[in-house]
Amino acid sequence: MITEQDYTKKTSLAHRKKFAQFFTPEQIATFMTNWLLNGKMGTLNILEPAIGLGIFTRTMLKTNPLINVIGYDIDETIFKCAQSNFNQNRNNVCLCNENYLTSSWSDKYDGIICNPPYLKFHDYDNTSLVPLVNEKLGIHLTGFTNIYSLFLLKSIFQLKEGGKLAYIIPSEFLNSDYGVEVKRVLVQSGVLRHIIVVDFTQCAFDDALTTACILFCEKTSPSDNICFSRIDTISELASSFNDYVAINRKELNPEIKWRQYYEAGNSSKYKSLVPFSTFARVSRGIATGANNYFTFNESKKDAYNIPKDCFLPCICHSIDVQDIIFTSEDFEKLSALDKNLYLFNGSANDTNEYVKNYLELGIENGINKRHLTANRSPWYALENRKPAPIWVSVFNRNGLRFVRNLANAYNLTTFHCIYNISKDIETDILFAYLITDMAKEIFYENSRQYGNGLIKFEPNDLNKGQVVDFRCLSENEMQFIRNAYQNLHYYGTISNQIISLLDSFFRQKYSKRNTVSLTVFIDALRDINANNTLPKYKKNKTTRVKQLNFLSLFSQYGNSPIFEAKTVREDVNKRKYLDGNDTPIKDCLIGLVKADNIEKYISQNAKFYYTGKKFPASFCLKELQYFIPYIKGKGIRDIYTIKIIRLGHRKEGQKTEDTQDIRLVFEIQFERQLFNDYKPAKLDVWRTFSNIQLNDIQLIRP
Repeated sequence: MITEQDYTKKTSLAHRKKFAQFFTPEQIATFMTNWLLNGKMGTLNILEPAIGLGIFTRTMLKTNPLINVIGYDIDETIFKCAQSNFNQNRNNVCLCNENYLTSSWSDKYDGIICNPPYLKFHDYDNTSLVPLVNEKLGIHLTGFTNIYSLFLLKSIFQLKEGGKLAYIIPSEFLNSDYGVEVKRVLVQSGVLRHIIVVDFTQCAFDDALTTACILFCEKTSPSDNICFSRIDTISELASSFNDYVAINRKELNPEIKWRQYYEAGNSSKYKSLVPFSTFARVSRGIATGANNYFTFNESKKDAYNIPKDCFLPCICHSIDVQDIIFTSEDFEKLSALDKNLYLFNGSANDTNEYVKNYLELGIENGINKRHLTANRSPWYALENRKPAPIWVSVFNRNGLRFVRNLANAYNLTTFHCIYNISKDIETDILFAYLITDMAKEIFYENSRQYGNGLIKFEPNDLNKGQVVDFRCLSENEMQFIRNAYQNLHYYGTISNQIISLLDSFFRQKYSKRNTVSLTVFIDALRDINANNTLPKYKKNKTTRVKQLNFLSLFSQYGNSPIFEAKTVREDVNKRKYLDGNDTPIKDCLIGLVKADNIEKYISQNAKFYYTGKKFPASFCLKELQYFIPYIKGKGIRDIYTIKIIRLGHRKEGQKTEDTQDIRLVFEIQFERQLFNDYKPAKLDVWRTFSNIQLNDIQLIRP
């Protein structure tokens, strides 16, 4: 006897995965065969469509040695082992080394039991097998259907009147788009009796990253109720016949995820929920077709000498993004570590000599003939899309992970992309909701579960998922959310406090019994701010030079043209603010950007800001930490950290530098975006110079 354990030891994992050979535990096999036979003795015709080493048949023969079994398996290696196992049972065990799906459809059976192969749509010949099943059954399965669904549907077709079927398959089809047609057949045929879902944190099969469910079907008069059970361990199988939820067959909707029938949903707790697609669109990240070829680090860029305009900043691995907010500074740090952060877009400059050489290298290595590249024109052109303002993780063990992309970077398929499509909601407010536990709990209802607690979301799972209707928010409530979100950029250790506060707010706001006033949350946010001094953004490690009151420079530069401005002279003459007691507390400066510098600020690459001659002097520079560029006709969007404030010259470093025209120079570094896009602002220059604080920026209106 060759056991499953023996076979596993002597057969490579690669071979077993090729044929999707994941063996049924003996306890589950016994449970399923007991239900199938139900104590019946005598001659029964049994089908095992994927017999493997025959654990179901071996178990049934112990109970009823008179059964006749037909078993199929496509793998010659395991087929020979099965022949050896049933050498003594040749009279009542017939083994066929062929594909069950292409075998006869006309034979009918008293019982069918199976643990089918768990091959995804891209791992088997779906172009021929899916149309075959569609034709035979008159249904409309998509090309994304996994092969175990085909096995199940054919087996249902081959049941005799009064026949019984027991299948153990991944539970993914219960909550996926391709599973809709499968569920429709189960409901309309009237054969479904009981579904037992094995706990998602437990993997029932060695080496199989999947969850399991057991389906019991019977071809008799349709039952009024369908039973759903969910168990934590295999040892609880027996109790599943007593502990279940009964759903009227007429109420089963194949179009929806069936998780709600066996698992209490979180969405039922809240009111005013709408599909996520109402406000946003989720799409997969950029698929290159050959990541090793299309992605670069700094070293690789230097080696091939390809022009800068052929590269897009891009996150290639989710592990490179650790926090919920990803900034340009984070990107630069990763670049300094020589991470793959640049996406090659040859179509941007394919006439360049070095680009041509690299494209020829791709052709030599067959990159142009791969599945994705062969269907692109030209083969090296990438998808034409904007960077997503929000990323969301694809696979998760600890819940969904959302990231605010302030670095304006692209992303590969390691993240899905979230694009705001509605004017009814600001991206910042949308993100503030998405990072709450409430949002993640509701989205979970649309997830796909795999073994060991792993969950996955396809873009459509999220698009169809539910979120709160943001249109129900008042302006005051939205302002509270904005304030809370803004604080996430500054606080490190207490960011969890702010997220928790946002979570409480949304739960109360959309609770079916909302009893908490907005004032409570505003006061709580104020308390968080009061108990914590406002530091710079947590990831900013810039060392700042000690700064002086601008007026203290007068004695040294009193004859400089910079002090000729009337307002400055008035301040000096009145000795205003020199004692430091009346100096406004100010941490933020808004400055008008000149036309010849606009492009640098739009691309977020500006390094310097030069004041004009009439720069006011009535505040203390040592308090100043942030600079916000104002672009005429557009408004404000970005915030920069001020690294150094010093005196310099107009057109510094240029041939036309005027050493007599002294200006105040701010050496700056891009920090993040305040808003997703430019917002118009009423720019009262002297007010912005004198008393604006960062927390006031959100109050600026046209």
